[in-house]
Amino acid sequence: MAGLALEGPNPDVDVLDGINGLAKDAPHWVNKAMEYIGEYGIIAGLAVLCLIAWWSARRNPGAPAAVAGLVWAPLAAGIALLANIPIRSFVERPRPFKEHAGLEVLIPGKSDFSFVSDHATLTMAVGVGLFIAHRKFGLVGILLALAEGFCRVYMGVHYPTDVIGGFALGTAVALLLAPLAQALLVPVTTAIARSKLAWLVCAPGAGTGAGQDGEGSRVVATGSAMRGGHKERDKDLAA
Repeated sequence: MAGLALEGPNPDVDVLDGINGLAKDAPHWVNKAMEYIGEYGIIAGLAVLCLIAWWSARRNPGAPAAVAGLVWAPLAAGIALLANIPIRSFVERPRPFKEHAGLEVLIPGKSDFSFVSDHATLTMAVGVGLFIAHRKFGLVGILLALAEGFCRVYMGVHYPTDVIGGFALGTAVALLLAPLAQALLVPVTTAIARSKLAWLVCAPGAGTGAGQDGEGSRVVATGSAMRGGHKERDKDLAA
């Protein structure tokens, strides 16, 4: 397949020229920063975000299920990248700088196909996977994925539709396979919680919400009964 070529006006190329045009006018240090952020920085930021989410999930009631949801985020990214291999081979879309002269290419030498973007696929799969497990962390992850998509076009290595396709692929994998993944991962994390590696799933001293609430209710009920007994005994003595 030749690669998503369109007749007449091409909004994909127009948006590419507009965003990549910012790189032509930017100082050298800005482009260097965008190069590192777009190639490595956002992915590293997502990795740190996943670690923070995991650390937080260990302290919550129902930690095994929460941790299982967080484990799914990077697994979804890996599966989405594998799914992209046949897609790229089928579409065979050349990188934009190979077909459009005059682009400001911040990372030259990329020789693989353009559609869909691996970086956009990976980051959005992680972001959506995090959102399924924890909305606050997930929103941050999705915003980082959107920033990654912008960076790929800014750097001149992807068309906007490459990025949109990556977002769609990452989202589809993370959402559609989440129920199956949760069904498989929760028993694993539950078993780990009962082993010597329990710290990976539950923070020391953390328990289930139900157990804590039940224990608290029993304590309150016992205390109330004792106070009631003391009052009755005081009345008898006074009489």
